[in-house]
Amino acid sequence: MSFNTFGKIFRFTTWGESHGPAIGCVVDGCPPNINIKEQDIQSELNKRRPGQSKFTSQRKEDDKIQILSGIFEGKTTGTPISLIIYNKDMRSRDYETIKNKFRPGHADFTYLKKYGIRDYRGGGRQSARETASRVAAGAIAKKVLENKLGKKFEVVGAVTQLGILGCDTKKWNDKIIRKNPFFCPDKSIIKLWEKYLLSIRKSGSSCGAIIEIRARGIPVGLGAPIYAKLDMDIASAMMSINAVKGVSIGAGINSAQLTGEENSDEIFQKGKKIKFNSNNAGGILGGISTGQEIIVSFAVKPTSSILKKRKTIDKFGKNTSISVKGRHDPCVGIRAVPVGEAMLNCVLLDHYLMNKAQCG
Repeated sequence: MSFNTFGKIFRFTTWGESHGPAIGCVVDGCPPNINIKEQDIQSELNKRRPGQSKFTSQRKEDDKIQILSGIFEGKTTGTPISLIIYNKDMRSRDYETIKNKFRPGHADFTYLKKYGIRDYRGGGRQSARETASRVAAGAIAKKVLENKLGKKFEVVGAVTQLGILGCDTKKWNDKIIRKNPFFCPDKSIIKLWEKYLLSIRKSGSSCGAIIEIRARGIPVGLGAPIYAKLDMDIASAMMSINAVKGVSIGAGINSAQLTGEENSDEIFQKGKKIKFNSNNAGGILGGISTGQEIIVSFAVKPTSSILKKRKTIDKFGKNTSISVKGRHDPCVGIRAVPVGEAMLNCVLLDHYLMNKAQCG
């Protein structure tokens, strides 16, 4: 299976399967002399770890990270950083009864048709379990960016819509995001989301979500036309996340409903600083960062593994039905927040290093 590596200068390759002995990644292109310890990576992994609330998968994984290479005396050496996470709570028996059936909404059908073989235990390589490795790589990228860009740099993600229920992003509060199980930025909607998702789970179904990631403290000039646009690579990064079906930068798809004067972000000078009256562009113009907050949102489809019976076929071409038992997220979008943050960190560092290589 090809194409397991992401990035140009800052690159990471993930490996492993959902029910294999371990998953992990190899990070290459990381600058030397960056202070990194296992806890820096662990704190990010803890955000996406399953089993932390009744609103996520009850699979119990501590996702403990182990650094195997690339760091000496607490500093990166400039050599490949190898990371491993051991799987501990696999229940492969949950998939025995459906191993010959194609789960609707999953990639079972396409994997088998393409490769002629598939790992039915939790989906193997297609499982969202792989995203833990991305979060580990993103934690390294975050540490490098904090070193290079200073205290003003930060990337913060949140769930802004849960199924049919949105929130008021004007009430966005960074502190609230980390204090609730939904990564919700609007305190006033949390209780309603709780009732809604519990009813979804009780019915044996699932729902989707919209996640918004904001990057602050980004300098002007990251990204390059024509085939290395910053927004192009961000969109690619988000679309690579399991279950993501759409990406918007700034006003995104809603910009089609705006007039020219509504959509354009007026520019003015204030002292020695250049300011914008709005940010419909999401902090990127012509594929190059403007220095504004970079705003990206993406839509995550409902979890495909549900208890409700659905029609399907088996690998022999026979019509049948399926009900997927086991431990699944009623809304997989919730745990996609730290994954989105990680992918944005990786893209931003990659473009920071490319910009330094070309422009100094």
